[in-house]
Formats: sequence, structure tokens, C-alpha cells
Amino acid sequence: MNTADKNRTLSALDIGAHLHSYTNLAAHEDVGPLIITRGDGIHVIDDKGTKYIEGMSALWCSSLGFSHPRLVQAGINALQTLPYYHTFNHRSNPAIAQLADRLIQLAPSPMAKVFFANSGSEANDSAIKIIWYYHNAIGKPLKKKILSRQRGYHGVTVASASLTGLPANHQDFDLPIANIGHVECPHHYRYGLAGESEADFATRMAQALEQRILQEGPETVAAFIAEPVMGAGGVIVPPETYFEKIQSVLRKYDVLMVADEVICGFGRTGKMFGSQTFGIQPDILTCAKALSSGYIPISAVMVSPAIYDAMAVNSGKIGTFGHGYTYSGHPVAAAVALETLKVYEEDRILDHVNAISPLFQNRLQSYLDRPHVGEARGVGLIGAIELVADKTARAPFAPDLKVGARLAQYALEEGLIVRAMGDAVALCPPLIITDTELTEMFDRLDRAVDKLQATLK
Repeated sequence: MNTADKNRTLSALDIGAHLHSYTNLAAHEDVGPLIITRGDGIHVIDDKGTKYIEGMSALWCSSLGFSHPRLVQAGINALQTLPYYHTFNHRSNPAIAQLADRLIQLAPSPMAKVFFANSGSEANDSAIKIIWYYHNAIGKPLKKKILSRQRGYHGVTVASASLTGLPANHQDFDLPIANIGHVECPHHYRYGLAGESEADFATRMAQALEQRILQEGPETVAAFIAEPVMGAGGVIVPPETYFEKIQSVLRKYDVLMVADEVICGFGRTGKMFGSQTFGIQPDILTCAKALSSGYIPISAVMVSPAIYDAMAVNSGKIGTFGHGYTYSGHPVAAAVALETLKVYEEDRILDHVNAISPLFQNRLQSYLDRPHVGEARGVGLIGAIELVADKTARAPFAPDLKVGARLAQYALEEGLIVRAMGDAVALCPPLIITDTELTEMFDRLDRAVDKLQATLK
């Protein structure tokens, strides 16, 4: 079989048998897949040999690129030593014990224990169960409601998709479930009042949260969950003083703070965790993605000493902590994650991010000179531009124009993968990207924006 026949066969197999995530299933039968076959540093290569800069680290996760030899070797060594074992009923393995200890050391606020799962969705789903278990354990069985935010993203399991504040994750899935609600999205550009400063907007967001807690009844509200920077909702950077004011409200009403660090964790914002960048002191922290640079599925939930102590007592009464996954603490995943953390430290990845992020953010801000870019926003090595029909009025384009998706397609034609979320287009390159590669990434995006502007005229 020649290469052309093989490629056609792969595409046909995919169209014929593969149910895709986050895809227009009807359109896929005509459009077909982009089949990525190899990775090389910050690049990926498709089945036709076309090389792309992966400007999104795939799904916000391949922080060390797509061919890091130390991570590959860590996986090989682990597979040769102990390819699988579980962590039920007092079992463990060397890598998971070391990884748990290292995460406790790195945590942005005091944490007691780490629970392991396989994805950000599972981590946040587990956090929900832990929140409910904890409040039953301390004799507050009514304190079960969890507040999330509109446009927040926390996963796709039944419970974590309920936390997610995006319509597509609820529509026709009969979600959200009971005891999960949503408060306002803290996007100052889109929802701030005329003349309202970021600090004043943050005050209003905190007041709205307090009113919601009072409306629900403080005795029923258990937790508030937030991404330090909202990812899939459009890369929304919190306004000045936001988390300071939000956490003051939470403390007032004894509501747990849950930091979803699935995208922000492990250097993306310039610190090890986004919580450190924005002054968040979580009671529970969830992480995934860059924990293994996306090389192998793994996620984690860290819990504070107070939460763990109550959980331990309660499991003693019941006889077990009745939660866990077959692959919780998988030895191969743990070994790759442990090596990933070693690379961050030994290669001084945070120093590199902080050195290169001014160039990233300056190039991002340069798009404000473009006629249809209303906002450029970001922190560290994550950012987005928001496309608007009218900059003065901040008026969005008609949804059926699919302007964001068109820009993403033009970028693809220029050899750059970005992500459109409505009319916001995001960039989240691997943390190892060099100055030269970063310049080339934005030069390709420049050409894509030129193409879009020509069609909008």
C-alpha cells in the first residue's frame, strides 16, 4: 500500500468508526480529520508531512513539547519495571509515593494529602465528592451546594460538566445537576460597566457572589471553584483585586475555595501555580495536563489538613474511603509526572517562562492596532485576542460568521495551530518555546489576521 492509499484509509477509518470529542459530528463526515502522526519540540507533523507550530500545546498541556527524551525514557523505564499496579487497600508504588510528596512540597498553600486520577474532569469530579464527604463528616449535611462561574471550564463528567459554565456542555445533556450553580463571569472587558475600573468591577463581582450565597443560604453553600485564568471560556484573566475580594466573602461564610489549576498549573502563568500568581489560598487544588506535559493521563487533587483529618475520621467510621479509580496512582503515569517535575526544576523552566513572556505579551498586545481586535489579554505564556465587529462599541460579530473559527483556519494554513472559542482566539505554546520560535509563531498569526481582515473588508 502506498502512502497516499494509507492516508486515505486512515481518514476513511476515522470517519467511519471514530466518535470525536468536541466536534460537529455531522460535519466531520464531510470535513474529515487532520491526522497528526509525529511530534518534534514545539511542532507536530501531519500524515502528509506538513509541520505545524502547536500554538496551543495541543489541549493546553504539552508544556515540554512533543519529543522530550527524558519523559519518553521515564515511561520506558517504568513500563519495563512495573507496567501496572493499583493503589487500593493500602497498596502503593515508589513513583506515586515520591510524586505525592513532591506535590505537597510545591503546593501554593498547606496541603495534607494528594489523591490521583486520570484527567482534569475526574479530578474535579473527585473534588465534588470530597466536598460532600467532608461536610457530612463534620456534621453539616445541608452544606452541599457548589458555586462555579459562567464561562468557567471544569470538565465533562456528569458532575464536572455541571460545574462548567458553557452552554454546549449542558445543552441536551440534561445538565447541570442539582446543588451546582453559576455566578457571574469576571470578564471586565465584556461585562464591566461604562467607566468602571477593574477594582470596582471586582468589588461588584464579590458583592454578587455574597448575594448569591445569602440567597441560597450560607448553611447550604459548601464551595466555590475557579480557574486562576479561565481557559476554555476565552482566556479570561481575573481583574485587579478579584480573588482577594472573592476569598474574603468565602471566609465570611465558611465556603471552601477550590482552585482548578488544570490549565494554569506548573508554570503557565510564570509561577508554579496560578494560585501563586493571583494570591489564591485554596482548600482544595486540582491539577492535570502539564503535570505530565500531557505525555500520559494523570491528574491530582490536593486537600488541606482540615479536610483530610475529617475524611480520615469518617473513613474510620465507615471502614473505608469508598472512592478511587483503577488507574489512580498508575506507576507509569506517576514516573512520567515525577520526571516532568524534575525537568521543570533542573531546566529552570519558570525562569525561562518569565524571561520570554514579555515578548509573548508584547506581541499579543500589538494586535490591538488591528481594526477588529477589541481586546488582547493574557499572563505568562497564555493569552487570547478577542475579535469584534466594532471596537468602539465592543460589538461582537454575528455568530453565523464564525470569525474566530475562520481565523483559526487561516492560521492552520500558515502552519500554526491556535484555538477559537467563539470569537476569542487563544495561544498557549509549550513552555520550552524559544525567542526565535515565538517570533515565528506570531509572524504566522500576523499573516492569518491579514487574511481575515481582507475578507472582512
